[in-house]
Amino acid sequence: MNKVEQQLELADFYWMMQMLQTVDVGLVILERDYSIKLWNGFMENHSGINNKQLINKEIFSVFPNLPRAWVERKVESVFKLGSPAYSTWEQRPHLFPFKSYRPLTGHSDRMYQNITFMPLLGPNRSVSQVCLLIYDVTESATSKMQLEKANLQLEKLSRTDRLTGLNNRGYWEECLQQEYRRNKRASEAGKVEASLIMFDIDHFKPVNDTYGHLAGDQVIKAVANCLKDTARDTDFAGRYGGEEFVLLLPNTGVEGAFEVAERLRTKIQSLVVKHEGLELSVTVSLGICDFTPNLDSFNLWLERADQALYNSKHQGRNQSSVWSQELE
Repeated sequence: MNKVEQQLELADFYWMMQMLQTVDVGLVILERDYSIKLWNGFMENHSGINNKQLINKEIFSVFPNLPRAWVERKVESVFKLGSPAYSTWEQRPHLFPFKSYRPLTGHSDRMYQNITFMPLLGPNRSVSQVCLLIYDVTESATSKMQLEKANLQLEKLSRTDRLTGLNNRGYWEECLQQEYRRNKRASEAGKVEASLIMFDIDHFKPVNDTYGHLAGDQVIKAVANCLKDTARDTDFAGRYGGEEFVLLLPNTGVEGAFEVAERLRTKIQSLVVKHEGLELSVTVSLGICDFTPNLDSFNLWLERADQALYNSKHQGRNQSSVWSQELE
């Protein structure tokens, strides 16, 4: 090799080193013993540790909090198979806990990273080193999470009654249909239990007519809060319309449902709703119907609970009734 060729090769080397140092991607080259051979400018800037401080040091001694078992598993697979390995931020948010330098636009104080583990071949064409490529994907990651969050909020809004925060009628009826189908299938194999409670506020129209719709809304919200407090995590509570509410109780027989209904009735009876200096009290009438295999549809289940509710009204209100054949 003559002098001109040597100068050209040296120029190519310096050009390559400058590119590796200035590229907006983290580059870390590891030997088989996990000693560091390259720590480029991206890694220096984000870690605050100079390349010269790290050369030939084992990466785990410098960064003891790295997930060692995970890193070793990835790196060893590259050495053995000679093919790249990958990790996305969705699998592991980051490998190196760098701060995000775009906290305002990225909406995150930590950098989200995609990692590629690349094999580097030696003169004998076998893998002699592994190069880690660390990509800053904070903006795309946070944008995706924000979009998912917005979609979840929209989905929740589409199934939530705005005044009370309960499930709205459309979504609640979907839950009732699903529970009906589940119980119908399960009833073929054995006994199943599920109950439905339907109730409304007694003499609600005079509240609206006398004190106004804002006062009526306050009463509805207070009753809804009692329903939320009474319902279990596995129950489905909803506002069925106006002053009418529903509560679906999976895995609950009629006796258990009656206890829930009476607890709810008593709680609402003791309510004092304050509105613009007024103190309002209300009661509710409730109807209960448990699931039976002979129910032809979820609508019939709902209709029978409504019949039991009407019976409570007919018997003087502020009470709970269980559906029976005599109420048809």
